[in-house]
Formats: sequence, C-alpha cells, structure tokens
Amino acid sequence: MNARTSPSLSKLVRERIRGQILNGRLKPGARLVEDRLSAELGVSRVPVREALRSLSAEGLVRLEPHRGATVVEVTPETVAELVEVRALLEGQNARLAARRHDPEIVRQLRETLAHGNAAAESGTTEELTRLNAEFHERLGEASRNSVLLDVMRGLRERTSLAFAINSRARAREDWKEHAGILEAVIAGDEELAALLAIRHVQNAASAFARAHATAANDDAA
Repeated sequence: MNARTSPSLSKLVRERIRGQILNGRLKPGARLVEDRLSAELGVSRVPVREALRSLSAEGLVRLEPHRGATVVEVTPETVAELVEVRALLEGQNARLAARRHDPEIVRQLRETLAHGNAAAESGTTEELTRLNAEFHERLGEASRNSVLLDVMRGLRERTSLAFAINSRARAREDWKEHAGILEAVIAGDEELAALLAIRHVQNAASAFARAHATAANDDAA
C-alpha cells in the first residue's frame, strides 16, 4: 500500500476502532498496538496510524512519545469537567427538540425507547450501550442544529467511556429518564425537557462517581 492511504479507508478504520472503544471491547488504558490492529482489521499500518491520530484529536485516544497509543482513562476530575459542559448543552438540545418537534424523529425516538426498555430488562451491556448512543444521537437530530449535534457527539462519546460502568446497574433508571425527556419533547414543553435532560446527565455522573469510589475501595482492600 502507498505511504498515503485513501480517506475512505482511513475513515473506515477510525470508525472500527472508535466502535471497539465505545462498546467497551477496548477498555480505558488499553494499549493500541498498530501491528496488532492492522492485522485484525486487514489493513496496513498507515490507515491505523491516521485513525489513531484522528481519535487522539477527538479525545478518545492518548498518544505519547515512546509509549504509543492507549485508550484514554477518564478520571472523576475529567468527568466532572465534561459533565459541566455536557449537561448545559443537553438541556439546550432538548429545549430545541421540544420547540421544533420533528414527527419522524419523534417516531424513531419512540422506537429506540421501546427497544431500550426491553434491553434494560434482559439485554446485554453492549446492546444497552448501543441503544443509549442511538437515543441520544436521535435526540440530537431532533434539535435540527447541526453545529450543536457535532459538538454533542464528541462530548457524549467521551463521557460514555466513563458512564459505561453504569450500563447495567442504572439501565432501568436511564430508560425511565429517557422516557421523561421524550414525553416533554412530544408535549412541546421546552423548560421541562431541558430540566430533565440536565438531570439525566447529572444523575449518570453521580452514579459513575459512586461506582468509581467503590471500585477504588475494592482495589485498596
């Protein structure tokens, strides 16, 4: 393969690696070895290297001299900073979704909500993670603000690395909160939709903090 690779191949590799990070297959702190990834994905090291650089710019991968690439480790301090921003933007996103009330996206959100409620009872952690991302992506589309959607997508991906620890423990609460947000959007209640969206992010952050503290205590014991 040439020293340079096609943008489409690099993008495909990036999306494959991103997917493995977000679904938990590649855990925070995991080393991302170019040779191993290129063999697994059936490509040369060039698109893998380009993908890792791109994911580093997005905040999902850490690149260090002489150490290579690792999946970012999300500390409670980092999560607190992310949540301060994400909660505010989620509120604005829900407010716009309630104001603009796109019937087709509302239909899609109802569909995702039904699947999410079922997964909360008997689904896998990977399925819950995927459906949670799908719900928030569609809620972002409902705002009909492409700039906000792009910004929120990056924030959601970074916080999802931390919130993955909540997936099973908080599944029922997560989807109950999703249902409340959707009801407010359907009713066109901008203030309630914003309030519930902000609380949803804050509740997930509180659950992460408790789970992280418990894990730290277990490790110290």
